[in-house]
Amino acid sequence: MRNDYPPISDYAAIGDCRSAALVSRDGSIDWLCLPRFDSPSVFAAILDRERGGFFRVAPSGPCEIARRYVDSTNVLETTFRTATGVARTTDLMPVANEERKGRELWPEHEILRRIECLGGEVEMEVYYEPRLAYGGRRLAIEAHPHETFIAQAGADVLLLRSHIPLEIAPDRASAHGRRTMRAGERAVIGWSFTSGWPAVMPADGENAEREIEESIAWWQAWAGQFTYDWRFRDAVLRSALTLKLLTYAPSGAVVAAPTTSLPEHIGGVRNWDYRYCWLRDASVTLRSLLDLGFTVEGESFLSWLLHATRLTQPKLQILYDVYGGHRVPERILRDLEGYRGSRPVRVGNGASNQLQLDVYGEVIEAVRQYVIRGGRIDRTTGRLLVGLGESVCRFWREPDEGIWEPRAGRRHHTHSKVMCWVALDRLVALHDGGHLRAPVERFRRERDAVRRDVETRGWDASLESYVASYDERQLDASLLQLGFVGFEDPAGDRMKRTRRAVEAQLARDGLVYRYLADDGLPGKEGAFGICSFWAVEACALEGDVDGAVRRFESLLARANDVGLYSEEIDPASGELLGNFPQAFTHTGLIGAALTLARCAGQPQEQAAGTGRKV
Repeated sequence: MRNDYPPISDYAAIGDCRSAALVSRDGSIDWLCLPRFDSPSVFAAILDRERGGFFRVAPSGPCEIARRYVDSTNVLETTFRTATGVARTTDLMPVANEERKGRELWPEHEILRRIECLGGEVEMEVYYEPRLAYGGRRLAIEAHPHETFIAQAGADVLLLRSHIPLEIAPDRASAHGRRTMRAGERAVIGWSFTSGWPAVMPADGENAEREIEESIAWWQAWAGQFTYDWRFRDAVLRSALTLKLLTYAPSGAVVAAPTTSLPEHIGGVRNWDYRYCWLRDASVTLRSLLDLGFTVEGESFLSWLLHATRLTQPKLQILYDVYGGHRVPERILRDLEGYRGSRPVRVGNGASNQLQLDVYGEVIEAVRQYVIRGGRIDRTTGRLLVGLGESVCRFWREPDEGIWEPRAGRRHHTHSKVMCWVALDRLVALHDGGHLRAPVERFRRERDAVRRDVETRGWDASLESYVASYDERQLDASLLQLGFVGFEDPAGDRMKRTRRAVEAQLARDGLVYRYLADDGLPGKEGAFGICSFWAVEACALEGDVDGAVRRFESLLARANDVGLYSEEIDPASGELLGNFPQAFTHTGLIGAALTLARCAGQPQEQAAGTGRKV
């Protein structure tokens, strides 16, 4: 197990709503896949320090580091304080509205890295080592006039323009350079990537400054729709910006995370590829954004949903690629050592073939929330939703893999059954509201049959709790959601007892594991971020708002220095684990904040329509 990797918490994310890069505290871009989230990598040092490739801009000597996002943006500022001076880098992947892109020739993808010396003098250093195909393809870098360096492999063209002089290494696979900067001086390093399109130089000089300022304005204009106005506003807005960062703009899909194979257990095999659109995660993300005032995302998601499910209707696959492709076979990259020696490194995800019945409820509830906020669904969407209801009627009695995707076989998961109840219950509501036409009597009968089944087989009288799956005595954190979705009264006796049982078995130091049962994989994972936020909601909905606020504040302290969360947290060390940043965790934060505001009597319009009972 290697220890020369930065902690996962050392990274921040920048992106252009098509892909995202991870930038370490010491200024190294160690992860970036292009031209889209699920493409092979250009930089992958986070998965292999030797082979992966990286792009570092930082002082050449020791320094103190502080960083932040420019207010209401995903533009990263890092301040380096050395013994001789202070320098600041601004890192971003430029964004602009589609109208402007239609008028001007833009690089397919671009990174701008601006350096400013704020005081004294600082020697800045650049290391550039691109590697395509997950580190499997070394590129030959060639120097060209006007501080330009080109590397090409087939249709892929990488252009670098640097105000810091660079020398190409003898093997031509990397370039390195230094420049001493004095107070008031600026330098820009621009990089662009093109695959199968005309190569466009990255911005330089005044054009680079203009792109930086316009990107800041673009993010701030998007954040200007944000309607949450209570305590914890900064954390909620940061989570919303992170969710937007994980949106693939051309299709409306939302990826679960921009990374693959960051481990849930250091040195272990719990390493998965999350660069795809899980219907569950995307649906919850949509509801979170709608709750905060971002309505355009609702229409984009519905459009993507219709497209993505065209080949699998009326059955839903649990995940798709960002263009709606349903084939994402899992394979192992054997040449990469993995983060801190955590193997295997996987691309693709075998969970795409699982049956997870809860996704039907998540998707239909997301559409209902869209309609509650004034959205309209056309006949095609209505037929799709009714078809999903028909699938629920056929499949709800079947065992499934459940929300957590264990690879140990199918069971009758209580949470899955409840979300089938949600699917039918919301379809009945949409029918009654005149938004679609459904075989409503059948849906009502099946909905009521699901409830009887869950109340009889999912409740364990000896444990005084609902259980994770029928005929077993294990618990899992998804049971906390039974009160959120309206299946149980969150302040009722059964829900209170279930919450206490779940926390007694799964909570550690304010964090909550999703389960502790054997799932067929070796090693122990960390506590699950979203489950910990669910516990906050459950506590608040039960009536202990002050206690829930204290728990929420302790969870906010678990984020990294720029407010980002991964999938899991180690309760003992506080170390972030799993893919990063993770949409699911940030949706949990948003949901908890909205519930706290509502339970505290805050008159938030967006908190009133979340589907959570009070």
